Amino acid sequence: MPVPMFGMSVVLIGVGLFFVIFLLKSVYMVRQAEAVIIERLGKYDRILLPGLHIIVPFLERPREVIWTYVRDVDGRRHYRYSQLIKRVDLRESVYDFPKQNVITKDNVTMEINALLYYQITDPKAAVYEVKNLSEAIEKLTQTTLRNVIGSMDLDETLVSRDAINARLQAILDEATDKWGVKVNRVELQEVNPPSDIRQAMEKQMRAERDRRAVILEAEGSKRSKILEAEGVKESKVLRATGEAESVILRAEAEAQARLKVAQAESKAIEMIQASVPKGDPLPYMIAMQYIKALPQMMEGKDDKMIVVPYEASSLVGSLSSVKSIFDGLKK
Repeated sequence: MPVPMFGMSVVLIGVGLFFVIFLLKSVYMVRQAEAVIIERLGKYDRILLPGLHIIVPFLERPREVIWTYVRDVDGRRHYRYSQLIKRVDLRESVYDFPKQNVITKDNVTMEINALLYYQITDPKAAVYEVKNLSEAIEKLTQTTLRNVIGSMDLDETLVSRDAINARLQAILDEATDKWGVKVNRVELQEVNPPSDIRQAMEKQMRAERDRRAVILEAEGSKRSKILEAEGVKESKVLRATGEAESVILRAEAEAQARLKVAQAESKAIEMIQASVPKGDPLPYMIAMQYIKALPQMMEGKDDKMIVVPYEASSLVGSLSSVKSIFDGLKK
């Protein structure tokens, strides 16, 4: 009896373990942003989305996918390794490609490092349409990058990163569409021309900066001279305008003074004629001018001689006329 009981216990334990394994194999938990491809008897059956699922063990099993990873050792060396995965990540992923040598249209070799942002939109196509999706994307990106850079010269490559990124993104998105992949963007991380090209570019940039400095200095000197000349011109114009206005004002003042003098003399003549109706005022005026001129004729310390007009008789006659005029005024 003990032997049959022991055998029965072993059987029960075996059955229990079988049911436990069966239960563990039947329940499958899928996390958010993941997908699992289920095959039944080696044929595609369905896709498990996030949540709790039950599968039939031994008849159904998740499809394993080869995925290649690239790891950076010291910034210059990289190594690749592949592993089998059962869960397909549906999040946006970034692929950092190692530096690679590309040749431009003008036969210049340079190193370029690119970043690729992609997202799996169709897990079934990503598993069944290509063997190793990550490696296929890497090789496609490398060849496309060589083709795009090969159609451009060095100068255009260095200043057209946005254009290169846009072309790469469009080409890769179209090529990977049948793989169930959406390429969101491509970024050139580093573009390193050869050392001799960099030195030549630095010399060219230095010469260009020196040329711009000389041009700016010359333009500044030219502008300074122009401003100085304009200042001198405006100064002369203002000075000439001021002198002209001064001459005009002086002439107007002299004209007004002469007019006042003439009006005063005219009034004096009228007064004389009114006082002596039959008298001639002209000798009076001449005599007054002679009298005013005598002090100027006698100026000077050492002057011993007085100049008297030749027509002295006229002066005497003028004085007599003045005397007669005053006598007429007394009467």
